[in-house]
Amino acid sequence: MSVMEVKTSLLDNMIGVGDMVLLEPLSEDSFLENLRNRFDHNEIYVMGYVGSEAWWSHFKANALRLLPCSYALADEAYRSLRDQDKDQCILITGESGAGKTEASKLVMSYVAAVCGKGQEVNKVKEQLLQSNPVLEAFGNAKTVRNDNSSRFGKYMDIEFDFKGDPLGGVISNYLLEKSRVVKQPRGERNFHIFYQLLSGASEDTLKKLKLDRDFSKYNYLSLDSAAVNGLDDAANFRTVRNAMQIVGFMEDEVQSVLELVAAVLKLGNIEFKHESRCNGTDESRIKDKNDLKEMCELLGIEQSVLERAFSYRTVEAKMEKVSTTLNVAQAYYARDALAKNLYSRLFSWLVTRINESIKAQTKARHKVMGVLDIYGFEIFEDNSFEQFIINYCNEKLQQIFIELTLREEQEEYVREGIEWTNIEYFNNAIICDLIENNQNGILAMLDEECLRPGTVTDETFLDKLNTICAEHQHFESRLSKNSKFLTDHSLPHNCFRIQHYAGKVLYRVEGFVDKNNDLLYRDLSQAMYKANHSLIKQLFPEGNPAKVNLKRPPTAGSQFKTSVGTLMKNLQTKNPNYIRCIKPNDKKASHIFTDSLVRHQVRYLGLMENVRVRRAGYAFRQAYEPCLERYKMLCKNTWPHWRGPAREGVEVLMADLQVPAEEFSYGRSKIFIRNPRTLFFLEERRRQCLQDLATLIQKIYRGWKCRSHFLLLKKSQIVVAAWYRRYAQQKKYQKIKSATTVVQSYARGWQARKLLRELKYQKRCEEAVTTIAAYWHGTQARRELRRLKEEARRKHAVAVIWAYWQGLKVRREYRKFFRANAGKKIYDFTIQRIMQKYFLGLKSSLPSMSPVDRSWPARPYLFLDGVHTELRKIFHLWRCKKYRGQFTEEKKAVYEEKLEASEIFKDKKALYPSSVSQPFKGDYLEISKNPKYQKLSSAVDDKVLLADVVNKINRANGKGTARIFLLTKKNFVLADQKTGQVKASVPLPDLTSVSVSTQSDGFFALKLKEGSASAVKGDFLLSSEHLIEIITKLHRIGATTADREQLNIDISDEFLVQFKQDKVCVKFIQATPKNGNTVACKRKNNRLLEVSVPTSP
Repeated sequence: MSVMEVKTSLLDNMIGVGDMVLLEPLSEDSFLENLRNRFDHNEIYVMGYVGSEAWWSHFKANALRLLPCSYALADEAYRSLRDQDKDQCILITGESGAGKTEASKLVMSYVAAVCGKGQEVNKVKEQLLQSNPVLEAFGNAKTVRNDNSSRFGKYMDIEFDFKGDPLGGVISNYLLEKSRVVKQPRGERNFHIFYQLLSGASEDTLKKLKLDRDFSKYNYLSLDSAAVNGLDDAANFRTVRNAMQIVGFMEDEVQSVLELVAAVLKLGNIEFKHESRCNGTDESRIKDKNDLKEMCELLGIEQSVLERAFSYRTVEAKMEKVSTTLNVAQAYYARDALAKNLYSRLFSWLVTRINESIKAQTKARHKVMGVLDIYGFEIFEDNSFEQFIINYCNEKLQQIFIELTLREEQEEYVREGIEWTNIEYFNNAIICDLIENNQNGILAMLDEECLRPGTVTDETFLDKLNTICAEHQHFESRLSKNSKFLTDHSLPHNCFRIQHYAGKVLYRVEGFVDKNNDLLYRDLSQAMYKANHSLIKQLFPEGNPAKVNLKRPPTAGSQFKTSVGTLMKNLQTKNPNYIRCIKPNDKKASHIFTDSLVRHQVRYLGLMENVRVRRAGYAFRQAYEPCLERYKMLCKNTWPHWRGPAREGVEVLMADLQVPAEEFSYGRSKIFIRNPRTLFFLEERRRQCLQDLATLIQKIYRGWKCRSHFLLLKKSQIVVAAWYRRYAQQKKYQKIKSATTVVQSYARGWQARKLLRELKYQKRCEEAVTTIAAYWHGTQARRELRRLKEEARRKHAVAVIWAYWQGLKVRREYRKFFRANAGKKIYDFTIQRIMQKYFLGLKSSLPSMSPVDRSWPARPYLFLDGVHTELRKIFHLWRCKKYRGQFTEEKKAVYEEKLEASEIFKDKKALYPSSVSQPFKGDYLEISKNPKYQKLSSAVDDKVLLADVVNKINRANGKGTARIFLLTKKNFVLADQKTGQVKASVPLPDLTSVSVSTQSDGFFALKLKEGSASAVKGDFLLSSEHLIEIITKLHRIGATTADREQLNIDISDEFLVQFKQDKVCVKFIQATPKNGNTVACKRKNNRLLEVSVPTSP
């Protein structure tokens, strides 16, 4: 066998050709025939199953020789990431229903199977895998082409550590088809979660969510395809619940998510009816409010708030708000917009919540493998805005494929100086520019039309396209200059056609403007924000009234364009790997191969061009340094170290291996290998060489290990022998020592027992003598005791007889005196006992120490009446003295002022009774402490006795002006309340009298001495809440000053007040004021001010 005749059983024994690069001859027909041949023999996917032990052993041993398949591509990407530290991305593309989602699952399963083990690693892998069922339930739906079609784009970055173990991941989602929530085409379903919830939830759960298991009761669920063959919604619901638990959702979060799903179903059942207002405008009203009520209970929203949001719309412009009513069509639009936004935001929250659970916990640099599973190219009978956006994304993916695979590869050959014949291919950059150009692109014109003032419709948008894109070779419409379809009825007036890389697609412009605007009325956002639900406030942050943003939100098209641009930049930073999924038929059936459909997919995917580039080019390329580092052990001249340039080392290596010259070429910085079999040959030789090197290393290691073990045994034997000899001598010594100790113990025991017997005998003798002596002494003591007791009894008997005799003589002599004085003694004793009892009883029942307590214990005996009264007076005087002793000087002064106020106003002024319970505080403004009145406090020399705010009555209109009233021993001062500026300072000697009414008002007039300097502007008519205290203090100051006349106090309902040169009569009447219970002062004429005082109740 020659050097190049390596074992290639996997290539030679296959059905057809697994690697299209090796197909001979290469044509479109042979390409399709090879696909059909492999399809008929079920050889599309790799042989064996993931998890099979035989498959794993086969895979690990032949990783680089496997057929092109999902597992081999995932293995190549994973090993490049782990061994060469290159970030990877796997792009899975194809039509809707071609198997992209299943391919992404195979990639994820493979990565989870081949990486490391461990509790934490297994947890991360399980969370990454279980995120798929959750996202499929909420983002996938049945379509006419696919029973599990992804209605959103998903890109997952899986992060690995340096060992290749997964640390976590990050998921990005793109453009959920939220219009499916409210309307589905015929033969299609809504998202899976609605059917799974109604089919798989328990009766108790449905009752809490206020749902019924019958699909027909919900307007948002299509009934013609509710049941799908092969889909068990109930079992899938249990799978989703379990997956959410594994990913890390809390039970209350799962319940909140299900409540929002139920709310969307309830929202679809809300219907509106037409009503006309009196002004001729139309408005809508909800027909049956039961579903609205149940929805509001689920979300914790007040029913009236949401009902109003469905009936009215508030438009804000700068500082103005305009509220308009919604007709029935607008109400249905608002309902559907709320349902779509609620579901799409819930889906985005789910992706964010999953990312929180699966994100990498460490902040060190990670290796990243991206897996892109995004919606495939879609051509339906009725294509709208969603299909336009989806196909735009596929155009961008095709463009990055062209740039990174076809163009980049050919440009690399030119850069490296490899002889190359350029291969023509279609570059779809012109189509991408037609859609995304910032000036004349379709998306830019759609945004411009949405933002344009005036009437904006889908027809005006189409007119703009016909004007701007008329001459573009990939754009067609009935009115475009490039159109040849003026008589072709297959191109309607309200449509336009784009020639995509995958074929021509006809788009209906109806709904383009509304779907791009994606407006949700602010009233609905604010209503959602008011909900008490734990999740709703997070989903509608713009509803916060404190953060109202009048700026128009970005359109759906611009958002998606930005997201796709970010995705493209991310993909360009990674090494791309492609999985091209081809759908064999449109019937969703097995074993049917439709030539025309497969041929169309092969053409627009550019597979033939790709194969031609790979066949004309080289299957493998690598820089000289890593190539030499990897294969240097295959040549003795390069192993273990090559001292010269890396290219020369590779040349020596390839010459030594006798690889034919036509199998490789030398570039400027890389070596290019044409046939994969050459690479397999190098890898096989490297594997054998590594085995030989491993054997040599094992041999040297085992020799070193055996020698080390022998030396350790020898050293250990010496140590063990030394320890054993020491141990034997210790045991012999211990035995001799033990025998000596036994002999000694026996001898000492005999001596001790002998001594003990002698001591016991001596002790018994001494105890016997002591016992005999004790008995003798006891006998003598008892005899003496008996004698003494007998003598004592005799003496006691004589004394008792003598005492009885003397008592008899005394009683005979005393009897005659006792009869004469017995009555008086008994009376005195009785009286003494009664008095004693009376005083003791009085002590225990004395009243409290309060001087106002008038209670006193009842008199027990009539003869004690005088004493009882005197004691009561004495106790009261003593109690009053004790109470007065507790008073401080300040408190005495307050009581004296209260007493003087009583003498002045009691039974004269109706305001007096309400002031009795109020203590006289004096300084109500704390003028000395308040920094606001510091200037005013310094202007007053004497101590301030009273500081209060009063109202100075204006003669002109009877209204009051707030003034600060300060009273000292020498004068009183009126100052401005705001500025503290002194308006008037009047010495007290100039004050002659004070006039007040008999009513419950606070008015008083300070009358000044005629001719004094203070009387120039006249008297002062003031009003205060502390009138009683002010006048009392003024009266006391006059009474305590010897050189001053007593202040006269006039209490009358009419009195005269001097205002400059005129005297005005102030008259008080009882009336019911208009302003409630306040006192009102009005000017009747130039000579009369009338004060209305509320009538006392």
